[in-house]
Amino acid sequence: MGPHTLVARVTATEDAAGAGLRRVLRGGVLNMAGAVVGAGLNLALIVAITRAFTQETAGLLFSATSVFLIAATVAGAGAPDGLVYFIARLRVVGRTDGVARLLRVAMGPAVAVAGLTGVLMVVFADPMARALASEDAATYLRLLAAFVPFAVMVDTALAATRAHHDMATTVLVDKVGRPLAQLGLVGAVALSGSAGLLALAWAGPYLPAGVLAWFWLGRILSRAVPDSGDAGPGSDVRDAPRNGGDVRSREFWSFALPRAVAGVAQMGVQRGGVVLVALLSGLTGAAVYTAATRIMVLGQFGNQAVLSAAQPQFAEQLATDDRAGVRSLYQAGTSWLVCLTWPLYLSALVFAPQVMALFGAEYAAGASALVVVCAGQLIGSALGMGDLILAMTGRSTLNLVNNVLALVANLAVCVWLVPSLGATGAAVALVASVAVRKVFPLWQLRARVVLHPFGAPVMVAAGSALVWFGAVPLLAVGVLGQGLAALTASVAVGSVGHLATVWRLRGHLDLRLRR
Repeated sequence: MGPHTLVARVTATEDAAGAGLRRVLRGGVLNMAGAVVGAGLNLALIVAITRAFTQETAGLLFSATSVFLIAATVAGAGAPDGLVYFIARLRVVGRTDGVARLLRVAMGPAVAVAGLTGVLMVVFADPMARALASEDAATYLRLLAAFVPFAVMVDTALAATRAHHDMATTVLVDKVGRPLAQLGLVGAVALSGSAGLLALAWAGPYLPAGVLAWFWLGRILSRAVPDSGDAGPGSDVRDAPRNGGDVRSREFWSFALPRAVAGVAQMGVQRGGVVLVALLSGLTGAAVYTAATRIMVLGQFGNQAVLSAAQPQFAEQLATDDRAGVRSLYQAGTSWLVCLTWPLYLSALVFAPQVMALFGAEYAAGASALVVVCAGQLIGSALGMGDLILAMTGRSTLNLVNNVLALVANLAVCVWLVPSLGATGAAVALVASVAVRKVFPLWQLRARVVLHPFGAPVMVAAGSALVWFGAVPLLAVGVLGQGLAALTASVAVGSVGHLATVWRLRGHLDLRLRR
């Protein structure tokens, strides 16, 4: 071939990898802007509930909505992940005309399961109410059951828009619009003094969100044109749909259903702890645990901002067996996760009593649980997104096993520690499940693509966060004491210093929108 051809091909590969990183970064920036707003709205929603209503009422709402979110994940049947996976492959081979048929394959069973799940919530509302020792729980669960299909509509439509690299829909509909509507409605309920309407105020926004998401997806599909430029002629597209532009129902669900079980396991870890604490330690304990884990949920907005943008890019890189691109995006993405989430977790860890006071004086007992949660999330962010990459390789069974093992670890530790430690025991269980879900994929992927987070980008990001949100807050506490003044000063100084450091070292972090 000659040296010039080889150089040209290497340069083209590097350019393609850089273009992929910049595409993900642009999507991540948009998602992050929405995530910041959405995180603030969700925190305001929880604070409004904890301050306007009793701990028992707050714990009941948090427990009922946790059941709802688990049920919605079950009802989705893995369709959102399946849509991202197969739409990305259809776009790689230039067969976007198959997307509409794929949506029909996905939505029929998902809608049917959503209806059945809602019926089961109604049927088991009374037994669940007796287990929670609250008559109002049955009413909450029956009201929430009616909105399960709309939650499925939101998740599937937004997954399909992200597969087309459209992040604006997710930001405007799910990260901003829905929580803003929830906050407004919960505020109105708080002013009316009618706690019985809380479940309706929380779930009601799923209906317009579902309609808007599908309307927006329709506009994207109407403008879609065949996109064969990502892979290029002659590219080796692995695991592409076997029937040209048609994805057969069996092919789709053989991928999606294991992801459905994995998704339920993930949601069980995230929300099952609230229900278990309510069952084992009472509704008051569930309210405290929910408040203590709000910082984790805020950090997950940053995680989702990066993961939602990276998911379709990983799918396309793995479809063409671009191992170098996967490794590059994995380390860059992990460094972005550390840059975004470590400042939050480190600040909350140092100032745990002040953070819990935000929810009310009776929530001070959750400070120890908050410290445990933040320590675990620091480790989880640094280990990156290996579980997402494992899913995008099509290894749904391994992903399923990991998430089930994480759920088992969570349940076992909860049953062991929650009766004696309450919310803190549930926090330890959460950290154990995160460790299982993050470590196993890195080992399982070693034959396909060797991944580890210990590259220069992650080290730079972690170093900056530790200096500005670890050392500086501890110095502030030593000088000003553990109080609001130290918290304010350290966050202000740390934010400016961290942003300046990240900007100065943006080349090491692959934070370049243009080249």
